[in-house]
Amino acid sequence: MPHRPSPTSSSFEQLPLAPAVLANLRQLGYLNMTPIQVASLPIALAGHDLIAQAKTGSGKTAVFALTLLARLDVSRFEVQALVLCPTRELADQVAREIRRLARSEDNIKVLSLVGGSIMRPQMASLAHGAHVVVGTPGRIMDHLQRESLKLDTLNTLVLDEADRMLDMGFFDDIVYIARRCPKHRQTLLFSATYPEGIAQLSRQFMRQAREVKLTERPAADQIRQRFYQVANEERLDAVARLLNHYRPVGALAFCNTRQQCRDLLKLLREQGFDALALHGELEQRERDQVLIQFANHSCSVLVATDVAARGLDIAQLAAVINVDVTPDPEVYIHRIGRTGRVDQAGWALSLVSANQMRRVDNITKELGTEVEWHPIDEMTATSDQPLRAPMATLQILGGRKDKIRPGDVLGALTGEAGLKADQVGKIDVTETVTYVAVARAIAQEAQRRLAAGKLKGKSVKVRVLDISGATQTNAPSRANASIRRRPKP
Repeated sequence: MPHRPSPTSSSFEQLPLAPAVLANLRQLGYLNMTPIQVASLPIALAGHDLIAQAKTGSGKTAVFALTLLARLDVSRFEVQALVLCPTRELADQVAREIRRLARSEDNIKVLSLVGGSIMRPQMASLAHGAHVVVGTPGRIMDHLQRESLKLDTLNTLVLDEADRMLDMGFFDDIVYIARRCPKHRQTLLFSATYPEGIAQLSRQFMRQAREVKLTERPAADQIRQRFYQVANEERLDAVARLLNHYRPVGALAFCNTRQQCRDLLKLLREQGFDALALHGELEQRERDQVLIQFANHSCSVLVATDVAARGLDIAQLAAVINVDVTPDPEVYIHRIGRTGRVDQAGWALSLVSANQMRRVDNITKELGTEVEWHPIDEMTATSDQPLRAPMATLQILGGRKDKIRPGDVLGALTGEAGLKADQVGKIDVTETVTYVAVARAIAQEAQRRLAAGKLKGKSVKVRVLDISGATQTNAPSRANASIRRRPKP
């Protein structure tokens, strides 16, 4: 069961920390703990494995920093703590914060190992010894494979922003690293969201992990809710009107039935929307491909039933549309809670027919506030261009069994293929297939440029997926992208 913080003192003085550490916290302005620190620090300092759901800026860095520092034996100049971060920028930031919190103890060495930097100086620093290593998965794997980094003496493993690392395709890299850590260690995992991959990581290498989840109702200022009264026969056209008016980067449209899903998908595609559907009739392979395209912003609208969308957790979802108001207020709250996350505002737009007003009354009672009504006739198109997804998905026939890693694909696209880093999005490596999102405007060019060499020493087929999930037949069938080993993120 997730842990709920008890109403105890929020002072750091209540924690079993050394006097010098407490004095340093006071000097740094750390007076009272944040909610995630109140809930997590006693558990972590007691030595338990921990899964903490906490958004950016919540104070989670101090939780794992104080914990790993408390477990250090400074006299042993060996790597005793490893922190994995999704990006080099975050890794450098975390390393600086750990150094600040370690000021009360002399000679604690914190080393940052990230991609984009020359390997030789990092190897030399490791040879001189370090207590704490902070790094990105790809670069940590490189050092482990070169045996310049040894984890035999590790007692604390931290996964920071784990959901983002999974989003970037680093699940297998994390597992590889974790398996090279001592079994009897403490593992601390922090994530802003809780996708299925987090549960998989926990099952694989965490020991009776305690969970801390600070549940919050959707914030009124973060999720902007609006209701529109429509006739039943106008409902599907009204969805298109809302999309053309608000033009969200990613929208999840909830339907109450599979047939409504099919009807809405047909209408949206006829009007030029990049739309996909998620319902119980899809095979697992089809479902996975739909979710990949929606999560990497190759699909602008996902039409789904509640059952099909169970467990779906997409970061930065711009809008949720209730095609029908659900009769259960808790389901409504769960639906709209999928937007307005990670400090991003989101829209919750609901279509209501005259016979559904009682349902809205129940939602009002549950929320404890009045809902905001707007005329659907005011929703006019704000652009004469169809709402297209910003990305497109390249499908590479080759995956984990071919030893393809996200860093290999990223290096290929930003190396000889000549793409800029900001033109490459999410990378998903499955057992036999790899999906990578690229800016829609350059998708065909990216595919053509990959048709020049080899990936991991082999020729592979690369296609651009169209929004229906089929592959485009006019794209060259074989890409021989020359993949040179480049620094991985």
